[in-house]
Amino acid sequence: MSGVQSSARPAAAEARRIVVKIGSSVLTRDGELQSRVFGDISRQVAELFDAEREVVIVSSGAIAIGARELGWSDGGRSIREKQAAAAVGQIGLIEHYRRRFVRRGRGVAQILVTRSGLADHERFINARHTLLELLRIGVVLVPIVNENDTVATEEIRFGDNDNLSATVANLIGADLLIILTDVEGLYQSPPGDGAKPKLFDVVDRVTPEIERAAGGSTSAFGRGGMTTKLEAAQAAARCGSTTVLCNGRRRDVLLQVAAGEAVGTIFTTGNRLASRKHWLAFTTRTHGELVLDDGAVQAIEHGGKSLLPAGIVEVHGKFRVGDPVACVDSNGRAVARGLAAYASDAVERIAGRSTREIAQMLGYSNGDEVIHRDDLVLLEDPSE
Repeated sequence: MSGVQSSARPAAAEARRIVVKIGSSVLTRDGELQSRVFGDISRQVAELFDAEREVVIVSSGAIAIGARELGWSDGGRSIREKQAAAAVGQIGLIEHYRRRFVRRGRGVAQILVTRSGLADHERFINARHTLLELLRIGVVLVPIVNENDTVATEEIRFGDNDNLSATVANLIGADLLIILTDVEGLYQSPPGDGAKPKLFDVVDRVTPEIERAAGGSTSAFGRGGMTTKLEAAQAAARCGSTTVLCNGRRRDVLLQVAAGEAVGTIFTTGNRLASRKHWLAFTTRTHGELVLDDGAVQAIEHGGKSLLPAGIVEVHGKFRVGDPVACVDSNGRAVARGLAAYASDAVERIAGRSTREIAQMLGYSNGDEVIHRDDLVLLEDPSE
């Protein structure tokens, strides 16, 4: 963590491609839509386009709008109710944006995605092509992305669109992710009675102190809290995107952030992952788990090596060739993710064995590596 602004804020001012994530808590208050907010955000986004900066919006709010139209006091108590509210509200959400942007000579394009869809690399690439093409013609169209809540289930939710916004940042190679919420930024202590707590100005690295500060609650309509916003900032940092967390109800907040002004909390970038490895680390869902011995952990984390069968102690879960699997150490700490070159039953048979024994044990060989280093991504940066 650092309080120095000079090294971080210019990154926001120089950003040309921006993802703006708008939470339900910004667009609604006590279940009531904030029409002024829709208008203010659309005006600012239009001004950013006029300044030759590209913007993709990731917007929550469909469930809140649908619940209001259905006469509910919350977003629904069951997954089915939330899906129904989303089906009703998604049309209204896009219409709210369409009406505001058409006044500024722009249309909108709607993109609905699910985590399970983007976990497939071919669909991930297709989504990228679509978004980049929309940006190419963005002088007249504003792309608006949302999770497809009508078909999503609790297990595959991104988490109030926070993590989805980081995935979109990776999809389009964004320089800046702006997360609009209903607080000023990340506080150093929970807001409460008495003196107003201080904000973290610049976060260079997520520490246990930062994680404790991120503990918070969700709103009636939102699914994420400050923790999911912190996760999104970490994921965005690994794809080379600076993140700013700020109050979306503050007038001209997007323009202030994009000008490099000291607004909210800024999270700096880390060592950038290639897009495919970022997809593997942050978008895929693992189908199994490999427990590694200390030697294998050391070779992967500090030697840049592939995972060989000799370093595997246990195999958990069922997976096929090409499925994403998690790699953990003996204490259960997540070390890496990778694409398996062998199915789980085969890995169980060759675990702890030398590479020379693979063909003998299985009757075939897919190569020496259970996970090749090109298909392996570390979940923590060893330099940190």
